[in-house]
Amino acid sequence: MKKPVIKFFAIFLKTTSETSHILLFTMRLWIANIFWKSGVLKFNDWENTIMLFTYEHPVPYMNPEIAAFFGTIFELSCPILLAIGLGSRFATIPLLAMTAVIQFTYMQHEQHYYWAFLLATILCFGSGKISLDYFIRKHFRKVIS
Repeated sequence: MKKPVIKFFAIFLKTTSETSHILLFTMRLWIANIFWKSGVLKFNDWENTIMLFTYEHPVPYMNPEIAAFFGTIFELSCPILLAIGLGSRFATIPLLAMTAVIQFTYMQHEQHYYWAFLLATILCFGSGKISLDYFIRKHFRKVIS
């Protein structure tokens, strides 16, 4: 009786371990989409973006124009890096910082915890096998060996 249970459990662990890259890929695309849409909106209506950073959600200790510029740059560049899986761990850092600023200075909302959880997972586990990071690492391993 014990052997079938152990065998099933071993197969289950192997299958879930081998498919974790699909979950990481999905998480990267999901969070990239959220920030990309926000960045495009900011870019397309710059005057409104400056007004929002001045009156609606000012960033503490930062000039509104500078905060708007960096917020928009990060929201347009980091999602691209996340989507293609290049430097994903580095790309999560500004997005985590932005999420914290949004949560603690502007609007407390439960979804920001989900964003932080997705970003922290990518930060801790990397971008997975469906990424340029993995391809580059695999390619350079062959070249160096």
